[in-house]
Amino acid sequence: MDLGVIIQRFIDEDGNIVLPQNFTIPALAEMLHFMGAQMGKIDDTNIRYWDFSQSAEGELVEYSRREVNTRVKAVAARLMQVGQPGDRVAILASNSPEYLFAFMGAMYASQVPIPLYDPNEPGHGEHLKAVLGDSGAKTVLTNKAGAPAVRSYFADLPAAERPRILSVDSLPDSLAESWVPLETPEGTDTAHDTSFLQYTSGSTRMPAGVVLTNESIVTNVIQIYTAAKLKQPLRAPIWLPLHHDMGIIVSMLLVVLGNEVELMAPRDFMQQPKRWIDQIARRDDDPENIHVYSVIPNFALDVAARYARLAEDDNVDLSAVEGLIIGSESVTQAGVDTFMEAFEGAGLRFSSLRPAYGLAEATLIVTLADEPRFTRFDREQLAQRNVVEAAEGLPMASTGRPVRWMDLVIVDPETRNEVEDGRVGEIWIHGANVAGGYLDRDDETRESFDNTINETLREGLPKDNWLATGDLGAIYDGEVYITGRLKELVVVAGRNHYPQDIEATVMEATDHVRPDSVAAFAVPGEDVERLVIFVERADGASSDGDLAAEDTIRAAVTSTHGISPDVVEFFAPNEIDRSSSGKIARRVNMKKYLER
Repeated sequence: MDLGVIIQRFIDEDGNIVLPQNFTIPALAEMLHFMGAQMGKIDDTNIRYWDFSQSAEGELVEYSRREVNTRVKAVAARLMQVGQPGDRVAILASNSPEYLFAFMGAMYASQVPIPLYDPNEPGHGEHLKAVLGDSGAKTVLTNKAGAPAVRSYFADLPAAERPRILSVDSLPDSLAESWVPLETPEGTDTAHDTSFLQYTSGSTRMPAGVVLTNESIVTNVIQIYTAAKLKQPLRAPIWLPLHHDMGIIVSMLLVVLGNEVELMAPRDFMQQPKRWIDQIARRDDDPENIHVYSVIPNFALDVAARYARLAEDDNVDLSAVEGLIIGSESVTQAGVDTFMEAFEGAGLRFSSLRPAYGLAEATLIVTLADEPRFTRFDREQLAQRNVVEAAEGLPMASTGRPVRWMDLVIVDPETRNEVEDGRVGEIWIHGANVAGGYLDRDDETRESFDNTINETLREGLPKDNWLATGDLGAIYDGEVYITGRLKELVVVAGRNHYPQDIEATVMEATDHVRPDSVAAFAVPGEDVERLVIFVERADGASSDGDLAAEDTIRAAVTSTHGISPDVVEFFAPNEIDRSSSGKIARRVNMKKYLER
């Protein structure tokens, strides 16, 4: 089955994406499942799941395409028995096959899945409370492993206020036989109906439900497939949390396409990063022409390089790795170099590392690079919102070119005019992949999704309905460089400083600092903003070295950026607040600092 030919069915002779009326992810999944059955492929492995909860070696569970389809329809049939179309369904489970059965089952039932957390993981209580209150979910889907924690979480609520809790691995396969797709009334158009709700991590604000529509998700699935140039046959080891947009959308896409997804929980990667390296390595039962893909955040490059280094007798072959898409946070040259140094000897190709940029408001992917490309930009010019190459400048990663079937412009956030290439501004996006807005937040939806561009430098750009991402970036040599968040700029004495630039300086200043574990932010002062830096100590480092490290950090920041930190505060590893995707949550840390 040539998936490239199938994707081409949705592209007209003018090169535009044209979806059939009322086309959805379940419709795409059923079409591909039927074609797979015709070709005798539905007993191929679709999901491999490694469960390390009982054994350090892991227990392997496998599901074929036929079994996945049955389990999804069993969930859908049960949801249709207890709920109505459009009902919201929260998913509270660990990375597991049941998570994907629940997510897709809700879609098959024409209900709205809300991907959330592993209920056994601590630290999500307040965020979960806010999301459940905002979404009004009537049903919670979990599995046997998560059910006790889910029931405990809702135990204090009056019975009438508790959502219905279903354990998807307790549902019999026979339920699947009763599933029938919901008929769409004649004359209706479901393109802008809600496909699922992706809640923001809360790293920069209170969580908001991003409304992903049928049109936006199917469009972005086609954009991802095309931009990533996915080669068949493929398999994809995934450990990113499935409540994160990159984890759930990529995993769901590959299940729908009938490819092999190899799941593992984030904690199992963090405990032993070598597990993931073993998964992306060539297996004995792989076809000779297998192509391996995965998606990871930048911090995982350093974690894997440090804790999964190969011994001389390790028989690891990474030559089949076709693409490691790096997103979720800024890609650093130090991370890429360290990762390549650790694994190049095992056959890993530099071109397999592919920096990307995306956000939930655009469904997922916006830009994707063909390989890592770092350009050094002059810091003084960056402060003036220009990107100018300098031999000793700040290395920044290109995130590649915008995906097809979408417009991307860099806009001056004050004048709302498109700026020239080489100027830093806010990234604005226009396309069918853009989400439908924020759930029940009309003002925020208008502010982010309903923007009008004033003056453009290119002909043919639309005037209205632009998504203002809140991200700062520039186009240089035809590629997009992300420079920071509009609301996270550190402005001291009228000069702009990018927090990730300051954080990089701190990490390079001393070995006392743990990699990718620094938060730089500004807080109000009497006359000017004050720079505060939170630092996690390197693994094994003692607090005895804090004072000397602080002096070194202050000298480095002052020398490099021309500002002196007001506060440098040290923490033990993993004590600085992060978002659910593992990114340093600057605004959360700033809020905690101000509330002391």
